[in-house]
Amino acid sequence: QVQLVESGGGLVQAGGSLRLACSVSGRTVSGYGMGWYRRAPGKEREFVAAISWSGDNTYYTDSVKGRFTISRDNAKTMVYLQMNSLKPEDTAAYYCAAGRYFIGTRNQRDVSYWGQGTQVTVSS
Repeated sequence: QVQLVESGGGLVQAGGSLRLACSVSGRTVSGYGMGWYRRAPGKEREFVAAISWSGDNTYYTDSVKGRFTISRDNAKTMVYLQMNSLKPEDTAAYYCAAGRYFIGTRNQRDVSYWGQGTQVTVSS
């Protein structure tokens, strides 16, 4: 089993920054892409960003391009989401995700493992 644990959420004013972290432990996730989804109040969970196993390829939903940056460490035990220029509409619970196929489909049904989520609240 794989455990994903998020941290770094919190309350920030619009225009501010936060850095989310996801620690990966348990069985190997060799070859797995990693990413982040979010669920805003009253909305469905949506894809935010993903990074390939090698780290060479990154993917973003249009609304966060240029503001968010996803990265992972060389040991493949941590994944980060640097969020800059935050907007109130970024307010959501953010979930770390791992899987072999979801970075291509962006479909959460293709995610193999989920974290428990961390809340991000952006005040106006």
